[in-house]
Amino acid sequence: MTAAPTSEKLNRVQQFMAHVALTKPRIVELLLTTAIPTMFLAAQGLPTLKVVVAVLIGGTLAAGAANTFNSVYDRDIDALMHRTDHRPAAMGTISVRAGIIQGVILGLGSAVALVWLANFISALLAVLAILLYVVGYTMILKRRTSQNIVWGGAAGCMPVLIAWSAVTGSLTWTPVVLFMIIFFWTPPHYWPLAMKYRDDYERAGVPMLPVVKPVTTVTTNIVVYAVVMVLFSLALILVAPMGWVYSIAAVVLGAAFIFQTVVLYRVARAPSTEVLVPAMRLFHGSITYLALLFLAVAIDPFIG
Repeated sequence: MTAAPTSEKLNRVQQFMAHVALTKPRIVELLLTTAIPTMFLAAQGLPTLKVVVAVLIGGTLAAGAANTFNSVYDRDIDALMHRTDHRPAAMGTISVRAGIIQGVILGLGSAVALVWLANFISALLAVLAILLYVVGYTMILKRRTSQNIVWGGAAGCMPVLIAWSAVTGSLTWTPVVLFMIIFFWTPPHYWPLAMKYRDDYERAGVPMLPVVKPVTTVTTNIVVYAVVMVLFSLALILVAPMGWVYSIAAVVLGAAFIFQTVVLYRVARAPSTEVLVPAMRLFHGSITYLALLFLAVAIDPFIG
């Protein structure tokens, strides 16, 4: 007699987890990795609890809304790729209508939370971030140009602007430089992953750079973007200005990152060499790089 209620409860839990999966929580975590240290830098120490709560709630809801709309819109191509065919919208676990409603609720919740707990400018930037990702990247760029992740990646840079404006009520050159670090980090972070799943993207008709260009061209671009990214990370030392903790971290981490991209570049030019191993090493290393660099951003105001 108790089997039916238990099964019904399990289904409700599974449905809830499907709605959570629609927001791509791992991407949300990465975005908050950059937003929280930015608040410490903006406050030159500990920001108020109210602002921290505003950015955590508003940033999470904004990222969740953008990812939800992306999941719903891309359900057709996600179903064609092995890496994404298990996503709720691609499988039909979540209906289009339910996904759109979820995205709207999360987006509105983000704007309300930031206006109420922080200020109008941070809420406006959160709405802009959602539009950049959903309209700019998902609907316009992703299926039309190999530069999709370059310009579409701008949406992933917005959390630093949101966090800074939530603390200070304005924007300066410092958050702009932080924005540019993430902007130039995104291609050398994502293109190695796209190299691994090149066949998936080709099958789905998505013109990622590794699909439309030879691996030598892709790795050349990776090195160039990595170098520019490191230059912006060093520029922050002068613009912010930053202390010795961040300065040492920027130099050491930047050198290590560029070294990994050069290794991938050289392997790509060697005949009959397996390029995916160093590519995925760079992909995972790029996540570590960004996390450690922004950890140094967070620590620097307390020590520098």
